[in-house]
Amino acid sequence: MSPDLDLTVTKPGPHPLRNGLLELDRRLFAAVAARHWPGGDRLLPRLSRSADHGLLWCAVAAALAASRTPRARRAAVRGAASLGLASLVINTLGKRTVRRPRPLLDPVPLVRQLQRQPVTTSFPSGHAASAAAFATGVALESPGWGAAVAPLAGAVALSRVYTGVHFPSDVLAGAALGAGAALAVRGLVPTRAGSVPPARPRAAVPALEDGDGLVMVANIASGTSERIRALCDALPKAEIVECEPGDVQRELEEAAGRARVLGVCGGDGTVNAAARIAVRRGLALAVLPGGTLNHFAHDLGVEDVRDLCRALERGEGVRVDVGRFTTGSRRGIFLNTFSLGVYPELVRERERWAHRIGDWPAGVLAAARVLRADRHPLEAEVGGRRRPLWLLFAGNGTYHRMGLAPGRRLDLADGRLDVRVVHGGRRPALRLLSAAVAGPLTRSPAHAAVQAGRLRLSGIAPGTLLAYDGEITETEGDLTVEKLPEALTVYRPTSTPTHRQSR
Repeated sequence: MSPDLDLTVTKPGPHPLRNGLLELDRRLFAAVAARHWPGGDRLLPRLSRSADHGLLWCAVAAALAASRTPRARRAAVRGAASLGLASLVINTLGKRTVRRPRPLLDPVPLVRQLQRQPVTTSFPSGHAASAAAFATGVALESPGWGAAVAPLAGAVALSRVYTGVHFPSDVLAGAALGAGAALAVRGLVPTRAGSVPPARPRAAVPALEDGDGLVMVANIASGTSERIRALCDALPKAEIVECEPGDVQRELEEAAGRARVLGVCGGDGTVNAAARIAVRRGLALAVLPGGTLNHFAHDLGVEDVRDLCRALERGEGVRVDVGRFTTGSRRGIFLNTFSLGVYPELVRERERWAHRIGDWPAGVLAAARVLRADRHPLEAEVGGRRRPLWLLFAGNGTYHRMGLAPGRRLDLADGRLDVRVVHGGRRPALRLLSAAVAGPLTRSPAHAAVQAGRLRLSGIAPGTLLAYDGEITETEGDLTVEKLPEALTVYRPTSTPTHRQSR
């Protein structure tokens, strides 16, 4: 007879490496439970509870936004967006992937234990993910604010082990996922520091010690008082002229007659008026952003008083292009954009409502009214052909879009007009939306984008509205749009504390 066959199936034992990691996790948890930090038994449980549902980080984001500095506001928004993505990943994938029970609370002193114990799985730590996501997001936009937030984020992560609700590996995995979420948000919407325009071509500008020789004209309607006070503290020898919008042009002309460097603080329209005078008189321009929209200053790389003061005291400047339009006897310049069609009508409608309901609500209302109105497209002759147009846009420099972020210019001296045309049709809203979503140099039956140094339009009805840098005027017939390469000299720091220009 043949011997009996042993058909018993033996299950493989736990993997030695996995066993060792789990044992190390338990030992670290026990070591933290046995450790007593001065004040930790009272502070860390409260801190842990305050971070429930991201409430702590919402409060920090609100505090950052209240600082009224552009960098702090962007840091707050990026931190909140990173936290939102991390929470989504943790709650939809992380908690459902690994079903790990919570640690036993036997070694944790009763005074540390949370009154409400979490009932979800232990791996990974959602609190650690939220803390790391918010802190990393803030740091990517503003390293200074990131350094201030990091200790708080670290304390929240530590509190999850200290109160006995997570193993150390849960916290480490959650922190890694949170940091990854912040990096993913940066991939979708790059930080401003990652897309600063090159500091070229360099221009020889005078260094103004304590602002001596600077005459700064500020439009008080742009809400510039806080920045002007900061400028006075930083540059005590600068002359500051604050005026109403109706007096800006006159004050700029007078300031240019006695200034070594002409300065301006206000929105894009105010900066446009100062640039026109600076070009005509051959003066260097110092721009301090103020108001709601500051596209030129921000694309230039000047965001606040510190940026401008650093450039003025070091004598750092660049030359930038200027756009110019001519229609009949009327001539003007633009630093940002020029447009015909529905956009000038939208701007006029927005200005009609802005003083009543605020800028942003007025913009939404204006867009709804203009796009829903029964209207006909603009008729113009372009390149020898007469065309119906809903919109013609010309940017002073090429606008780039990275990820989901709005378009920005990375080079203010590229010698090009960024021309976008939305062709006429029955549905202007749909065509305008498709053109906005499309990237540079794209073409379709609804829209086209090209780059050129000069553009001529004929057959335009006199009185047609045109917009330039947020201002509105009327055409006098045929229209020419062209570039004035490197026509304006402006102050801007060629390096900043957080990054240096490579070009």
